[in-house]
Amino acid sequence: MIAVRLPAILIGLAGLTVSCATVDAPDTEAVIAPEVEEVSALSPEEAKARDFDRGMRAWERDDISSALREWRPLAEQGHAVAQTMLGILYANGQGVSQDYSESLRWHRLAAGQGRAYSQWAIGTFYERGLSVSQDHTVAVRWYRLAAAQGLTEAQYNLGVLYSNGRGVPQDYSEAFRWYRLAAEEGDPRAQSNLGAMYGWGQGTAQDYVLAHKWFNLAAAQGDQKGSGNRDLVASKMTPAEIAEAQRLASEWLAERELPIPH
Repeated sequence: MIAVRLPAILIGLAGLTVSCATVDAPDTEAVIAPEVEEVSALSPEEAKARDFDRGMRAWERDDISSALREWRPLAEQGHAVAQTMLGILYANGQGVSQDYSESLRWHRLAAGQGRAYSQWAIGTFYERGLSVSQDHTVAVRWYRLAAAQGLTEAQYNLGVLYSNGRGVPQDYSEAFRWYRLAAEEGDPRAQSNLGAMYGWGQGTAQDYVLAHKWFNLAAAQGDQKGSGNRDLVASKMTPAEIAEAQRLASEWLAERELPIPH
């Protein structure tokens, strides 16, 4: 199930205080009204951005019907991000009946305009056989387009397909490459799988220190496999090796200004 959550926007309203005072006699001199700056009409693109933002604010407060009311006209006019959002809503059955075919239709329109998320979503439809015949080769093609734009979900999925030889010949070196790209961006599943490849020596030289580092980073994000595998590989390491792995993990987090687990 595809779901996206964006940070909520909080809008504060300042209180207005009106004080009462004795009314003076009116001034006999003429009062010149201040000049009022003329507000120009929004351009078509500015109006679309305003309407899309209204939809986002509605979606953030779970007012899906209002979000749809803002996004559908935009999507029909070719607004790529609105098309992606409709694809998400139809896939999840939010505000509409769940309809993978309709979701795929909107994602195809957005993907045609280069939207990486929709390219990845189409790949998942083909990988899982949702409203289309399952086809891992086609899934790989869509994942590549999204991964080339840096989408970590697509990079991770390519790692899985190369690791298992689905849609492509099995290639651990290529799986390692895609896992590492996603892991460096913080994807915990990719970090866990990258740790496993270091632990087993698949696609790279076996290295328990680096395996522990990546398992530890995955575990810090709640990945249960990462936690279990970290403890397993630690049983094969010396205290000095464990200390080095922990240093590397802490260094990786510090470079990204992320909290270091204790």
